[in-house]
Amino acid sequence: MSVSAATAAPTVSAAAGPSAAAHSTAPSGTAPPGHRIVIAGAGPAARELVRSLTRTPFAGVITVLSNRDDAPAELLELAALPRVSVRFGQPASFVDPMGRLVTTTDGLEFGYDELVIATGAGPAEAPVEGGAGCLSYSTIDDAGLLGETVRDIALVLGRRPLGILVGTGAAAGQSEAVLRARGVRPVRTTLRPSAALPPVPGSALLSTGIVFADGSSMSGDLVVLAEERVARDGLAASAGLATAAGGGIVIGQDFRTSVPGIWALRDAAAYDGVRLGLLLSAGTAAAACASHLLHATASGRAGDSVPWPAAGPDAVAA
Repeated sequence: MSVSAATAAPTVSAAAGPSAAAHSTAPSGTAPPGHRIVIAGAGPAARELVRSLTRTPFAGVITVLSNRDDAPAELLELAALPRVSVRFGQPASFVDPMGRLVTTTDGLEFGYDELVIATGAGPAEAPVEGGAGCLSYSTIDDAGLLGETVRDIALVLGRRPLGILVGTGAAAGQSEAVLRARGVRPVRTTLRPSAALPPVPGSALLSTGIVFADGSSMSGDLVVLAEERVARDGLAASAGLATAAGGGIVIGQDFRTSVPGIWALRDAAAYDGVRLGLLLSAGTAAAACASHLLHATASGRAGDSVPWPAAGPDAVAA
């Protein structure tokens, strides 16, 4: 176990996404003793990947590079696992794929045999004023919570809710399907609001309306913000990784990138031009990635280039 703070000086179809074994199945294969896996990022997918790897007779060493200076409970739990080192306040900033080295913002260097980039995604625009009172949808993991909240709102209202849906991309399309499946009548707007109306004092409901810059407004029983997010794929440039035109590190069905020894996961990755967070849940993606990674490592093919689906016109050189 090691905890360090920052120092001063398939089986999802190819059309649907990467190959994903059921995440209840333990990954196959084991890494050889001393094998070094570095994970850039410490979000939900990264944490699930660590858990998936350590459920096996894993003989290697895992280093998690977190951009957080604090030590939340979920990361302390990872640091307590055998052969896992969590480096707080040490986000990866540069990758040398030839030397197999990752450099952090503080200049610390970590050698790797396998690097998994799981740096996630961030909002494309500034938050909507009052957006904290709205429901949100950015990944497939949000479907469950959105459905449960909608069910509770319907119980309070005693009728079918009317929902205001903000968004234009794939996330908005998915959230609309979830709302309709839960009996909500969604009214979708592609115009971004300037603010969300605050909840009625004393009401159990969330925000029920939005206001636009020209003063016009829309009202309903709930508001869902399903705006697109931007992949944090900055490491792709130094590593020479192919990226999708819409953002995200291009991966194949086995989560490999275009550079041997480097893999990408969840919202940092794109498959067939789609952000991976909209295709697979964090748990499913992490378990499948771990299985592919350990199988390749055990078979001695971890650093080899392997065929992966052509990315098509969506892919560009980083």
